[in-house]
Amino acid sequence: MKSKYTVLIVEDDFRVAEVTRQFVEKVEGFQALDVCKTAAETKEYLKQNDLPDLILLDVFIPDVEGLALFWSVRKEYREVDIIMVTAAKEVSTIQETLRGGTFDYIVKPVEFSRFEQTLNRYKKHRMLLNTKVEMDQSEIDKLTGVNSIISSEAESGLENLPKGIDRLTLKKVKHVISDHRDQGVTAIKLGQLIGASRSTARRYLEYLVSTKDVKAELEYGDIGRPERRYTPL
Repeated sequence: MKSKYTVLIVEDDFRVAEVTRQFVEKVEGFQALDVCKTAAETKEYLKQNDLPDLILLDVFIPDVEGLALFWSVRKEYREVDIIMVTAAKEVSTIQETLRGGTFDYIVKPVEFSRFEQTLNRYKKHRMLLNTKVEMDQSEIDKLTGVNSIISSEAESGLENLPKGIDRLTLKKVKHVISDHRDQGVTAIKLGQLIGASRSTARRYLEYLVSTKDVKAELEYGDIGRPERRYTPL
């Protein structure tokens, strides 16, 4: 395993370059090699020195137009990874760099927490690749971030919940059912525990029955109609 991943900074503003260099050095496992202010300097550096693991690249470089330097590096040094660090927010630019394989796209002004998150993710990405000859689907999902996307969508409520089912209330209901795994709960009991009406509690319980998260069984008491008791599957 590498002790440190090396980083070349391509940035024409010396103040921004210095801040970026300090950011790199603050993240464990990374070393800033040098700063190049132009495309010519960048190309010369790559020819004359050991290749960096990673280039932090701005879009606005004085001696080239657009993404010419980005594509030049991608063509000639495919083993070098790129993270865009730029003020460019145009969708066409973002889309082009993503298609070209940029690892991430960070918009200036850069917050250190966001920067650190990206470098740590890059480090995990490289470590996983460096320790494998082949990968199964779960490992590929981890590498591409599919699992975290699914988890994030579920947590933020992006799944398609039906009308009348609130994500936070549903989460609370699931916790209550889990806590009463052995004895189960009725709609009346659940309503008391979550501070909701019996009809609201029943709506959430029946939704969980439809998603096969819980099962319902009729419970006959001494007096009155039978009541449904819900337990997790």
